[in-house]
Amino acid sequence: MNIVLLEPEIPANTGNIGRTCVAAGARLHLIEPLGFHLDEKSIKRAGLDYWPKLDVSRYVSYREFLDMNRPKRIFMATTKAERSYTDVAYEADDYIMFGKESAGIPEDMLVENEEHCIRIPMFSDIRSLNLSNSVAIILYEAMRQLQFPALQEEGSLHRLSWKHTQS
Repeated sequence: MNIVLLEPEIPANTGNIGRTCVAAGARLHLIEPLGFHLDEKSIKRAGLDYWPKLDVSRYVSYREFLDMNRPKRIFMATTKAERSYTDVAYEADDYIMFGKESAGIPEDMLVENEEHCIRIPMFSDIRSLNLSNSVAIILYEAMRQLQFPALQEEGSLHRLSWKHTQS
């Protein structure tokens, strides 16, 4: 799975998204201009020690991103879409794009890709959700549909044991 951020502006969001991508085994694609430097403390703080484990690529433009990846399908997450993110049958090599925090994905790109525009349902008086939350919601729905490939599906306690696993 691939997460694409088009011109992200807030380093803490990108750090959190990077951490989520590592947890889900997803690649992160960053399309410039970025509203920050990748070496900023806030990226490292939000991404914790996971940032070095992140499979991340950076592109100078959307055109360069397309040329270098040739994605079969790019879903564009936007509050303006008619179709819900849960109405999509995701495939492992899909790309899910999110726009910058202040403006989202430009409308001309949305119109060109209308059949791949998706949204997270919410009450009408809310403009949008936080970008990192939106990525997590949609990415984990895609991973659920793919039956969480290669992900650890159950956790273990550090000090105690779950009752059903005790001898």
